[in-house]
This record gives sequence, C-alpha cells and structure tokens, in this order.
Amino acid sequence: MLMLTTPYTDNCYLLAIESSCDDTSCAILKNDQVLSNVVANQKIHEQYGGVVPELASRAHQSNIIPVVHEALKQANIDKKQLSAIAFTKGPGLMGSLLVGSSFAKSLSLALSIPLIEVHHMQAHILAHFIDSGQEKPEFPFLAMTISGGHTQIVQVDDYHKMKVLGTTMDDAVGEAFDKSGKILGLDYPAGPIIDTLSRKGNPHAFTFPIPKAPALDYSFSGFKTSVLYFVQKQQQQDANFIKQNLEDICASIQYTIVEILFQKLKKAVKQTGIKSIAIGGGVSANSAIRKRLLDQQDKGWKVFIPPFEYTTDNAAMIGISGYYKFKAKDFSSLDVTAQPRIAM
Repeated sequence: MLMLTTPYTDNCYLLAIESSCDDTSCAILKNDQVLSNVVANQKIHEQYGGVVPELASRAHQSNIIPVVHEALKQANIDKKQLSAIAFTKGPGLMGSLLVGSSFAKSLSLALSIPLIEVHHMQAHILAHFIDSGQEKPEFPFLAMTISGGHTQIVQVDDYHKMKVLGTTMDDAVGEAFDKSGKILGLDYPAGPIIDTLSRKGNPHAFTFPIPKAPALDYSFSGFKTSVLYFVQKQQQQDANFIKQNLEDICASIQYTIVEILFQKLKKAVKQTGIKSIAIGGGVSANSAIRKRLLDQQDKGWKVFIPPFEYTTDNAAMIGISGYYKFKAKDFSSLDVTAQPRIAM
C-alpha cells in the first residue's frame, strides 16, 4: 500500500476534482478560500431526458485536462505549488468517478503530494465552511441534503462526523421534480423550470398526496405516480389541460414537494432539539425551499443557505472537505478505488 504524506503547513494549496455525475469540475483552494472553481457542463444529456452514464464518462475524459488547466490558470498558481489533491470517491456514477479518481491519483503520484478521498454528500454539507464572508454553522447542526440522487437529513457533529437521521427510500427529491416535469412535457432538467413557472401559479390549485414514510425517511415514488395519474385523468377530459393550467400545476407540485421535505425536517428539529439548519445539494437552489427555510427563522431556527455557485456539483465543495482532512492528516493510499455507493 503506497501512501504519500506531507507535513502540515500554514498555507495549503489544494487542487480538488469533482466528477460524480455529468459535471467535470476542478477547484483550487488556499486553505478555506476558493481561488478558482471551474465547471464544464454536459449538454448532451438534455436530448435524452436524463444523464446517460456512458456518455457522461466519455465527456469527463475529454473535459478533465482542460478544466484542470483552466483552474490552475485562474488561480494563478503552478502545479508545483500544490500541497495535496482531493477527489470525489463516491457516491456517483462509476464510470464518471473513475475518470476523476484516476486523474487525481496520477497527479498525486507525479507531484509526490498527498491524495485525499472525499464523500460527495459530506462535501455538499461542508460547502458552508468555504470562506465567502458569510456566517458559518456551529456544531452540532442539522443538514438537509437535497439533489437529483439524494435526499437526507443529517446530524453534523464535526467536519467529518455525521449521522444520517433520515434518507429517501426510493426516488430523490430532484428525481421527483424532473420526472414530474417529464410528465408535463418540460425539458430536462425540469426542476429549475418548475420553480420558474411556479412563481406565477397558485400552489393550492391542485392537491397531491403526502407520501407516508417511517420515522425521518422520505418517499417520492408514490408522489410521482400520483402526478402521472392526475394528469392522465385530466387530459382524458380536456386535451389542453396541461397547456391551460401549466403554472398552477407546477406551483401545486412544488408546494407539495416542499411540504414533504419540511414535515420531516420539523420532526427532526423536534426530536434532536437542534435548531441550526443548513441545506445543500442542487435542489437547495429552489426558491420555494429557500423561502420556506427562511420563514422558519421566526420560530427560532438559525438558517444557513450556501451561495448558488456551491449548491450544484462543484469541486470547491470537494476542496473544502479535503482541506479539513488535510489539516487532520487524513490521507488516502494510492490504491483507493471509486465507490458508486458509499455510506456517509
């Protein structure tokens, strides 16, 4: 087992790579400050209505060298100044993860600097600790991580000591948005489109059921099915139903999804007594979720919302997680492997 180590220094220049899904990203951090955060998106998946794993991994192979080069250029540092390399170990798409992990291991070996593996969902939470001039959460706090692949409530006791209190039993919240959008004929990804259309609609125009799930767990598959059956029934009576009611349908869908999320989050607050709440993940950019969370401040909650650039998948969040591991000298061996499924 080969492991590279380095003494801790006051200034850590860390290169981070994120390739868990369809975005290739590289960031350079100086301690907890982001010097650059470059993201290459893959538009090819839009025509398929979802991410195609094989196409995603091929695109990562094409994007990773230009993205790393641009990140170093924007940060105005030479690769020889780097102190460590951090990368996403998982969870994610295996082919995509392999591209990022292989590149990170090769660069670590070539520069003889430490390699640091990062859990993707932990990184979404630790994005709150990037130094952007904002107030940072104090431990312990609750994190609601919401994305296309994950929906979780997590108790955060330390930078890398986290306990999942509740998780989705089937579809994630991002899937609920996108699959509902597909039913309505919206483009992929549908979440942002539903959010925009909802602002002009009546959230109480139509009623959708709240799925039942045990304890603090979530379930969205039944909700998605209810949307499908509702739309099919209405279209049998009026072929133009979607077109004539699109904004109200979107507003009602979004209202119900937010209600599902917050019923469990409120329950978690009551059970733990923790009223410091942070959100993370791509769906945390949703305007209704942010508003609902901010409204809870009147009930004594202390709310933390990350900047928009750190909500979707990006390497800066991998970098900040890697930075705290660097400080703890928690390095990985070069025989570390990507893991598409990995517990927090």
